[in-house]
Order: sequence, then structure tokens, then C-alpha cells
Amino acid sequence: MGVFEKGGNFWIDYYVQGRRKREKIGPSKTLAEKVLMKRRVQVAEGRFLDVKTEQRTLFKEFADIYARDYGKNKKSWAVTDIHYLKRLTPFFGGKFLHEITPQLVERYQAERRRQKNYKKKLPSPAYINRELACLKCIFSRAIEWGYAKENPVKRVKFQKENNERVRFLEKDELEKLLDCSDANFKPGLMLAVNTGMRLNEMQYLKWKDVDLQRGIITLRDTKNGETRQVPMNRTVLETLSVLPHNNKEAYVFCKKDGNPYNFRSPFMRARKKAGIKDFRFHDLRHTAASYLVMKGIDLNTVREILGHKTLEMTLRYSHLSPEHKARAVSVLDEDMDTIRSPRVDVVKEPDEVESCKSLASH
Repeated sequence: MGVFEKGGNFWIDYYVQGRRKREKIGPSKTLAEKVLMKRRVQVAEGRFLDVKTEQRTLFKEFADIYARDYGKNKKSWAVTDIHYLKRLTPFFGGKFLHEITPQLVERYQAERRRQKNYKKKLPSPAYINRELACLKCIFSRAIEWGYAKENPVKRVKFQKENNERVRFLEKDELEKLLDCSDANFKPGLMLAVNTGMRLNEMQYLKWKDVDLQRGIITLRDTKNGETRQVPMNRTVLETLSVLPHNNKEAYVFCKKDGNPYNFRSPFMRARKKAGIKDFRFHDLRHTAASYLVMKGIDLNTVREILGHKTLEMTLRYSHLSPEHKARAVSVLDEDMDTIRSPRVDVVKEPDEVESCKSLASH
């Protein structure tokens, strides 16, 4: 009987009535040791086969395990899942994992649609969907670590979202925002509008992934879980070249203590000072994409730069470039020229012209 590591997860190994059993617990060795101790007690008392982990674990208890052993490895934890858990735990916290059914999740979804925030606004479908996505991820970990058998969220239909919003900075707005930004925030702002990188991608970017010689930024921990390379233009190269970059393991944008720089606060200050309304940090990504499209860059190239998995996400910018549709249909002119040219070259006889005039007069 013991604890061992395999594939980045810790497993426990023990025997029940002469039969060997193995369980995958998760990335925490401490948790694996605790589960193994419980199994030893259960085997000694002869009640192991009657014990179901999911029937002993409350949602609020597993939420703490999830936060400790999974959430700490997620870079966006502090600003995303932790907020979602504050919504999920009051509703599901007193329920055992096996008591949380698709019907209960539907009820949660219905109640959230009626709850107003401190600004007396109803939550958007996208925000509720992110909460459900968090709940779905929690149950996925619960199943993987042996705490649950089914994921009730898989059978719940998410709300339809309106992702067509495209808010980007006009050039005069960008100039105002730059003028109102402090010296520490300006390099990040320039990087955002010239690369379309996401907030977390910028916040946790390290110098080892910045190749100033080749002009390439390598993003390894992206939203899609795939490595992406972002080319740097002259503006980005000049911006990053003047920043201190002696330590390859250091963050490109960091505080004095070496921790990642928080872009949100300086962004909010600059936006307020510039008098720019209805604009989020993520809209800097829209700004980069919009500028590319309006400069005539094809949508598939924009998709690759932004890291969209499908072209559908990028198509929201297509209306910004009517020229690309004009260029598309212009290729038909080559065929049309051969069809209409013989007709254009026909010269009418004088009597034919006169007959046409008389018909027109009638």
C-alpha cells in the first residue's frame, strides 16, 4: 500500500480482501496520503465496499479541495473561478455531490437570471454560463479524483450568448488613453493593441518566451491550451527592447517584488481620466483585430494572430472591411470581360440609331 505519482497525478495503491486496488486522486500528494489513510481505516473496519465517497462529501467541502489542489495551478484563479465559487457555494454548499442533479442546476440557472447585482442589473447570459462552466469543471475534477460518478452540468443547456459586441478604440481615443496612462502601463497598452494578446497572456508573459532577434512571442499557456506564436511589429520591438530583460525567468511586466503586474487598476484609471466610456480591457484585443481588418488583412490571418480556434469568432470583424467583399466579387470581372466585350464593340448603323430614337420618343 502506498502513494505514487504518474502523469502529473498522485495515485494510491492498496488491497481489499486480497484484491489490489488503485485510485487516481489528483495533483496533491497531501490529499492522496489522506485518502489512503481513510482507505486503510475502511479496510480495517470491513466497511470499505459499502462506502461511497460522493455520498460523504458536501459540495462546500469539495469546493475547498478544488480551490486548494486545482485552482492554485490556474493563473486566472484569483479573478475568475474564485468569484464564481462565491456564487455557487451558497446555493450548492450544503448538498452532497450526488444530490446535485441536472434539475437542481437548472433551478440555480433560473434563480441567477432573476438576481440583480449591486448596480441593480441582471447578470448577462455569458456571466451565468461562466459560472456553470466553473461548476462543470469542479465536477470533472470530482469524478477524476473519485469523489463523484456523474457530471450533472453536462446535461444542462447553457444560455445563448450574444458575442457580437465589437467595441474598439478610434485613433483619437487611443491617443487620449495613451496620454492618460502612467509610464508603467503604457508598454502593456502598446503590446495589447499591436498583438491582440489576452490579459492573462500579457500578465504572465516571461522573457524566455520573447525572441527579440526573430521578432516572435511564444504563448505556451493559452486559453485554448495550445501554443501560439505572435509576431512583433516594429512598435512592439521598440517597446519591449527598452524594458529590463536580464532575467529570462522574470515576467516581462512585473512589480518590484517580481510578481506579475496588475494591468486592471492602471487601465481603469487611464480610461476614467481619458473619459472613455463602455470600454473593457478585453476590448483592446478587439481594437487590434479591428485595425488589422480595416487595413485589409484577411480574416484567416487575423484568426491565427488572435488564436481563435474557428473562423466563426473572427467573422464578427468582417463588417469593418467592406473592401474585402468587394475584392472577392471583383475576381468575377475577369470572366465578365470576355462575355460583355463583344457586345460593347458592336457599332450600330445610322438607320438603327434613328429607329431607336423614334421608339424612345413613343
